[in-house]
Amino acid sequence: MQRFLATALVILSAATLLVAQTQQPTPREAEPARPAEPAPATLAEAPPAAVDPRTYIIGPEDILLIRVWREPEHSGLVTVRPDGKITLPLIGDIQAAGLTPDKLDAEVTAALSKYINNPDVIVSVQAVRSKRYYVTGEVNRPGAYPLVTPVTVLEALTLAGGFRDFANKKNITILRGNQRFKFNYNEVIKGKKLSQNIVLQHGDYIIVP
Repeated sequence: MQRFLATALVILSAATLLVAQTQQPTPREAEPARPAEPAPATLAEAPPAAVDPRTYIIGPEDILLIRVWREPEHSGLVTVRPDGKITLPLIGDIQAAGLTPDKLDAEVTAALSKYINNPDVIVSVQAVRSKRYYVTGEVNRPGAYPLVTPVTVLEALTLAGGFRDFANKKNITILRGNQRFKFNYNEVIKGKKLSQNIVLQHGDYIIVP
C-alpha cells in the first residue's frame, strides 16, 4: 500500500510539473526590426525655367529667385503680384513685370546699394506662369503649357504627347481671341502649306477634335 501511494505521489508530482511547464508563456519570436521612419521630405528648389535673361519679359504670376551673394536674409523665391511688383527686404515694393531678368537684376542691385556695400545680385526665373498656351481635345497630355520660348503648333502638339487613336488630325483649330486658324497636321508633316504652322502667342488654345 505504501509503495502504491509513493508511486501515485510521484506520478502526481510529474503531472503537476508538466502542467506548470505547458502553462508557462513560450518566448515570443523576435519581431523583425521596423524600418526607420523616413525623415520628412523637404521641398526641393525648382529648377530654373529655360529663359533668356536678356530677352524674356517678366509678367504677373512668374516665380523669381533673387540671390544676393552672402546675404541669405535678402535672398529667396518671390512671386510677381498681379500689379506687376515684388516685395523684397529693405527695398520694399519694386516693379518686376515688363522688365527682363537682367534689367530687374540691375534695379535690385541699385536699390540694395543704399543699404549693402557692392551687393552681388542674380535674378532668375524659376517658373513661367504669365505666358502660357493650352492644348485640349484628343491629345495624350492635354493642359496648359508655359510659353517660355517661341513654339509652333507642330512643336506644341509634340510636347502634348501626340494624338489619341481617333483624333481628327486634318481639322485642328487654334483659337486666339476672336480669331480662328486651321491646322492640317497631315499636310504640314508632308511639307505642304507650312504657313499653317504658326508661332503661338500667350493665351492661344489648340483644339484637337
